[in-house]
Amino acid sequence: MQSSLFTVVLLPLALAIVMLGMGLSLVPEDFSRITRYPRAVAVGTVCQTLLLPLLGALIALAVPMEPAMAVGLVVVAVCPGGPSSNLMTYLARGDVALSVTLTAVSSIVTVITIPLFTNLALQRFLGEGAAIALPVGTTMLQIVLITLVPTAIGMAIRHRWPRPARRLERQMGRMAAGLLALIILLLLIREGSKLPGFLAQVGLAIVLLNLLAMLVGLLAGKLFRLPLAQQVCIAIEVGIQNGTLAIAITAGLLNNPDMAVPAAVYSLLMYVTGFGAILCGRRVVGLARQA
Repeated sequence: MQSSLFTVVLLPLALAIVMLGMGLSLVPEDFSRITRYPRAVAVGTVCQTLLLPLLGALIALAVPMEPAMAVGLVVVAVCPGGPSSNLMTYLARGDVALSVTLTAVSSIVTVITIPLFTNLALQRFLGEGAAIALPVGTTMLQIVLITLVPTAIGMAIRHRWPRPARRLERQMGRMAAGLLALIILLLLIREGSKLPGFLAQVGLAIVLLNLLAMLVGLLAGKLFRLPLAQQVCIAIEVGIQNGTLAIAITAGLLNNPDMAVPAAVYSLLMYVTGFGAILCGRRVVGLARQA
């Protein structure tokens, strides 16, 4: 399961286009509000960079699977959130500004945590260590280009032409939902023949990781009494990771296709569970706004 033109170029490009529409819904005050309430950023970052890797390791120990795939599962768990989580937060009516902030913060923090936790997983499951030279510059550039730049462009349009931007933002929401469905379809076409075998090997572990991670994020938000939109955001940010980066690490840096299987399955299933989170988030937040 090697990285391909689709996972490395086409999928990030499609999501970057969607991020432009997401930026149309934001104003600078959204980000200044987050700096006034840093608790949400702290809760999301701790859940994403510490609790999620621990959860991934526990699932890898509890669910029977090949050692290499257990390592791959941990790699998925230690990757930061990607543009997909920003998109899903947007569609679920969560706090988008918080989502973008958490993605940026976790991308910086995981420069340290990815090599650390991956090497621990290698030692635990394979009995060996392997130094990982994470391409920091490339990774950060990817996050900036896919997430921050399109969002900033959308915000600039909103600032310069507010009324047309608000009308365009409603249309972009519908386009975003359609594009997300298209992404799922393309992924199924691309990996459909291999999917049954992949699911049999790591499907249960991936579903557990995805759903339990969302639950951890949601409960953490409730525990610290964060606003509902921030609870939805943290649940999605903790539950939806950067599968493309996980594939790049396992199939690229570690040069082990078996380790890449969990990331490949995760990249498919996270959109399915993500749709469920979107539907739940829209309903819950919508009802709260009506109350």
